[in-house]
Amino acid sequence: MGNKWKFLIIRDLLVETKRFSVLKRSIGSISQKVLTDNLRQLETSGIVTRKVYAEVPPRVEYSLTPLGQSLDTVLNSMMTWGEHYKNKYEP
Repeated sequence: MGNKWKFLIIRDLLVETKRFSVLKRSIGSISQKVLTDNLRQLETSGIVTRKVYAEVPPRVEYSLTPLGQSLDTVLNSMMTWGEHYKNKYEP
């Protein structure tokens, strides 16, 4: 998993399947190259699947595999921990 971008990609794909441009907008300040690299790594790891439609212009959609969807509980636990930590230790 390793970096903040992968967590944000998975978070957004937990909601629904997204096209590249929609995913890029939903994440924010990520560059196209960094998003592409992270999506490829997640695809290689079996967390994300990429579906290419034979259309003009080409359409590509990304979604989570069952393995990727199983990360939902992990991310929710991390969010709960983060909220607790933030509320307890932030001035």
